[in-house]
Amino acid sequence: MSPPTSKKETQAFLGAIGFWRMHILEYSQIVSPLYLVTRKKNDFHWGPEQQQAFAQIKQEIAHAVALGPVRMGPDVKNMLYSAAGNNGLSWSLWQKVPGETRGRPLGFWS
Repeated sequence: MSPPTSKKETQAFLGAIGFWRMHILEYSQIVSPLYLVTRKKNDFHWGPEQQQAFAQIKQEIAHAVALGPVRMGPDVKNMLYSAAGNNGLSWSLWQKVPGETRGRPLGFWS
């Protein structure tokens, strides 16, 4: 995935990864340089700080949660999240069983 080239692309990226804020320690600190380039009062400038934050958050997401096994049963809830934009399509498949506060990812595609 290449870095964003505009405020709008950066906002879209941050929106797409927002789910991970509850799974990644210090998420807001990691992505704070990305939010700086989205502010109305700031011109878009992608510098070393933004590149570092972009690379780090992608790495954190890749290692945040191991993919879970597929489970069967009437109480298993399957959730498919999808997104489409100028940069392409993406989806993630999740399962949640009673007693879990969060679902488990089964797969990602982009």
